[in-house]
Amino acid sequence: MTNTEQDDFVDPRGDLRWGTTSALLTDAARRLGDAEAVVDGDVRLTYAGLDAAVTEAARAFLAAGLNRGDRVAVWSPNTSQWIVAALGLQRAGGALIPLNTRFQGKEAAFILGKSKARILCVIGEFLGRDYPASLEEAAGGPQDGRPYADLPDLEKVVILSDGAPGRHTSWADFLASGRAVTAEQVQARAAEIDPDDLSDMLFTSGTTGDPKGAMCTHAQTLRAYAVWAAVVGLREGDRYLIVNPFFHGFGYKAGWLASLLVGATALPARTLDVPWVLETVREEKVTVLPGTPTLYQTMLEHPSFTPEGVSGLRLAVTGATDVPPAILHRIREELGFSHIVAGYGLTESCAIVSMCRYDDPLEIVTSTAGRPLPGLEVVTVDSAGEPTPAGTEGEILVRGYTVMKGYLDEEAETAVTVDADGWLHTGDLGSFDADGRLRITGRIKDMFIVGGFNAYPAEIEKLLCAHPAVAQCAVIGIPDARMGEVGAAFVVPRRGATLDADGLIAWARQNMANYKVPRQVHLVPELPLNASGKIVKNELRARLARGA
Repeated sequence: MTNTEQDDFVDPRGDLRWGTTSALLTDAARRLGDAEAVVDGDVRLTYAGLDAAVTEAARAFLAAGLNRGDRVAVWSPNTSQWIVAALGLQRAGGALIPLNTRFQGKEAAFILGKSKARILCVIGEFLGRDYPASLEEAAGGPQDGRPYADLPDLEKVVILSDGAPGRHTSWADFLASGRAVTAEQVQARAAEIDPDDLSDMLFTSGTTGDPKGAMCTHAQTLRAYAVWAAVVGLREGDRYLIVNPFFHGFGYKAGWLASLLVGATALPARTLDVPWVLETVREEKVTVLPGTPTLYQTMLEHPSFTPEGVSGLRLAVTGATDVPPAILHRIREELGFSHIVAGYGLTESCAIVSMCRYDDPLEIVTSTAGRPLPGLEVVTVDSAGEPTPAGTEGEILVRGYTVMKGYLDEEAETAVTVDADGWLHTGDLGSFDADGRLRITGRIKDMFIVGGFNAYPAEIEKLLCAHPAVAQCAVIGIPDARMGEVGAAFVVPRRGATLDADGLIAWARQNMANYKVPRQVHLVPELPLNASGKIVKNELRARLARGA
């Protein structure tokens, strides 16, 4: 079935009057001035103040030699500095590379090397972990004037947190270095940026096992999230507590960037701490709170919960498909939400394809991913590429302004994912109902989702095979009551090697993000293969079902 929707919520062309994130912020500062843009603990930035802070950061990036199109990585939990650094590097003409805070040093080093990032803005210590030290362990110490021996393109590391930066540059010193650059020079650079210049690259993994950078431009990002904000009902004056991580499209684009687009206030959440969330909702009069049904239920059951404390909540954005309507009815009634919405997207489509509308009934929210964004073409097709009728499952294909410009330096992978006619092959299965709403029914891809994070078996298998005692392995996703899905690994040890399951899991925790770590390891003498020599993962699933 084909679905190209134009609805009453928004001009399907989106709002392209700004062209770049820099111009968006300049316009917002002019219009909104003293309205609060970002609240982060003791840091309270008005729109005018945020604009000034971003120009200060852009001066520092220019002083560091950042050229138009250069890449800058940000590796940090959600903070006001994350937002200032991102907008500052974009105002200086750079492209943002967000790094997952759950990454181990080796994973971060791969993306830094692949993207040829020239500058890294990184938290120092967070939750007891020294991020620069973990990167040094993976990429070597300083060499030839570069911070890390194995990252020859990385020229500068800027520490975003307070405290001694050691041999790296503190955020305060980095900003001070920008005094040699004038505001007029920043304005001149910002004026050079074209709407079709890259604004960011979010890295995803896939069939090759290596992360790939999905390239998106200023114009398509601004258009997508102007449309998204209108569709979900985000509006000027909202106070948006952003618990989704900024390294993800939800926290970044559907989070603080969408807030700037409409004139809302963004409140970054470093961790998902329920008592802090309840206190912040009460004290800061939060109106918009994304989250899972589990988060909302935990809030309701917490001893410090009071109806008065959450009385300002208006809009919830949740991944609520297949949640019983009764649960969301309770969440809406006891937390006071007027509107609850859910949607579907993937990194290669600016993280958004379809979305429920803010006036959809809960029965729609719990059973579908809403309708495609206005102006997008979305179809479901069978194995021959022919459109499937309403109610019939097919692969979901997307074409339009949200589709990435391609994977960085991966022409072959790009051609497989985006065909010659511009259709993005998502690898996800779904069907449209008679009203044009999309229901996600499965995945062609091997991916599984751990607590909201996409986990790709090919990448995990590649990492596990780096263990000296592993000869072969295969990873599948299995159901888990708490996380939704987790990984299970079937491992063939090397001849003569000693390997135990618990030891391999412990090794994995040191070498990959926690959500990728298999929760089960099964040592086997061989893996089931088909006539083409490919691993038959359905047989592995059947073994687990049989308890074998």
